[in-house]
Amino acid sequence: MPSSRRSGFGRVLIAVYAILALAATGRSAYQILSRFDEAPLAYALSAVAAIVYVVATVALAMRGAIWTRVAIATIGFELLGVLVVGTLSLTHPELFGHASVWSWYGMGYLFIPAVLPIVGLWWIRRTERASVERSVVA
Repeated sequence: MPSSRRSGFGRVLIAVYAILALAATGRSAYQILSRFDEAPLAYALSAVAAIVYVVATVALAMRGAIWTRVAIATIGFELLGVLVVGTLSLTHPELFGHASVWSWYGMGYLFIPAVLPIVGLWWIRRTERASVERSVVA
């Protein structure tokens, strides 16, 4: 099933989400446990990003309409978060104190947080369309 969300390119996408989930979880846990008072907003946002990446990873890896909706909602939230936090980190840097995962549109992560949700939503749409086409033909 080449157009499955979990095969081919989908496996790479899930792997990238899993790596970001681990990186953001480790970063936010360290920041919150060791220096939360220095930049509570930035570190809390890093924790939110970590949760989003974990849920997106699981949702992309699972089958079914409910998991597809969870993936779309989570990745849509991720895109909104990157855009809002990225913009605020540029226009109001005093709010943050330190960088979060989504600061400056994910610059600390090579802008992957800015590109990944666009690719993720495209991939879901592509695989869902192929799934519908297969069911119509069958």
